[in-house]
Amino acid sequence: MSSKLFSKTKLGNLELKNAIVMAPMTRSRALNNIPNDLIATYYAQRAGAGLIVTEGTSPSPNGLGYARIPGIFTKEQIEGWKKVTSAVHAKDGKIFVQLMHTGRIGHSMNLPEGAEIIGPSDIVAKGQMWTDKGGMLDHPTPREMTKSDIEKAKSEFVQASVNAIEAGFDGVELHGANGYLLDQFLQPDSNQRKDEYGGSFENRARFVIEVTKAVAEKIGKEKTAIRLSPYGAFNDVSPFAETEAEYAYLAEKLNEIGIVYIHLVNHSSMGAPTVEPSTVKKIRENFKNTLILSGGYDRQRAEADLVSGAANLIAFGKAFLANPDLVTRLEKGAELNSPQMDTFYTADEKGYTDYPALAGAVV
Repeated sequence: MSSKLFSKTKLGNLELKNAIVMAPMTRSRALNNIPNDLIATYYAQRAGAGLIVTEGTSPSPNGLGYARIPGIFTKEQIEGWKKVTSAVHAKDGKIFVQLMHTGRIGHSMNLPEGAEIIGPSDIVAKGQMWTDKGGMLDHPTPREMTKSDIEKAKSEFVQASVNAIEAGFDGVELHGANGYLLDQFLQPDSNQRKDEYGGSFENRARFVIEVTKAVAEKIGKEKTAIRLSPYGAFNDVSPFAETEAEYAYLAEKLNEIGIVYIHLVNHSSMGAPTVEPSTVKKIRENFKNTLILSGGYDRQRAEADLVSGAANLIAFGKAFLANPDLVTRLEKGAELNSPQMDTFYTADEKGYTDYPALAGAVV
C-alpha cells in the first residue's frame, strides 16, 4: 500500500508533491525587516515539503513586535520575498506567506518610528519581549483599537495579501493563532470590548471573519487560509468555557467564505493544554475544505491521521529547522538532526542554513 504522506495530493487548485507541510516558525533573520538572500536559501533548502508556510510576516509597521521579523508592506520587502518565492518555485515547491500582526505582543524598541503597540483592549500581556537594544523587557500596555484602527488593520491585511501575490506566493495563511492580533480578538483574556467586536463569542470572532472574507474577496478564496489554536496558552491567553462553541462557529463561517484550508495548532506536546478531540471533530464537520493538523507528529502518526481522514495534510515544525531534507529522512527512516535551540532567533546562518543533509542528498 502506497504512503499517503509521500504521495502527490491536491490543495485547492494546487498540486502538492506530498502531504507534508513545513509549519510557520519565526527565525528572526530579516535584518531591517526585509527578506534577504540567506532567507531565500533557507526556504529553498526545505522545498522538499509539499507546502511551505513562511515565518510570521507583518502586514503593518504596528505588527513588527519581534526583533528582525519580516514585513510585506513596502516595495523593498516585496522585492525581498520575490527572491524567496523564486528559489522555492525553482525546486518545484509551493509556498504560502503567513501574515502575522503581533498586536499587543511586542515592544516599541522593535517597531519602526511612528508605529505603536495596539490590541483589542488595553490589557497588558504577562511576560517579556526580547529587544536587540534593551534585552528582555516587559510587554507594554497596548492602546485599545478604535473602529478606525480596526478598519485600517483590515485594509492592511488585504493589501499585504495583494503584495504577497505580487511577490509570487501561492497564497496567504492568516495567523489567527498563538495570541497574536487576530487571536487576541478571539480570546476573552485579551478582548474585553463592549462594542460589536467583543462580548459574545460571535462578536469576538467578527474581526477574524471580516479580515478573512475581505482577503478572500481580493485575492481569491483558493489562495486564502488561516491558522487557529483552540486551547492555546501562548502569549497570555488560555482556554475558556466557550472554546469549543466559538471554534465550531468560526469553522462554519470560514467554510461559508470557502477558504482553502484551516491549519490547527496543537501545542500539547510542548506543555500546552490538550486540544479536545470533540473540538477538532466539530471543526472537521463544519469545514469542508483542507484541514492541516500539526503538533508533535512523527511519520507513523502522520500516516495514520491521513489514512483515517482526520487530516488532509500534516505540518512539521522544529524537525524542519534542523533537517533541510526532512522529507527524505522521513521516507528513508533516517535519523534526524537535533535542533540547536540557542540559534533559533539569532541573526546569521548558524543554526539556520548550515544543518547537514544526508550524504548524497541535494538541498
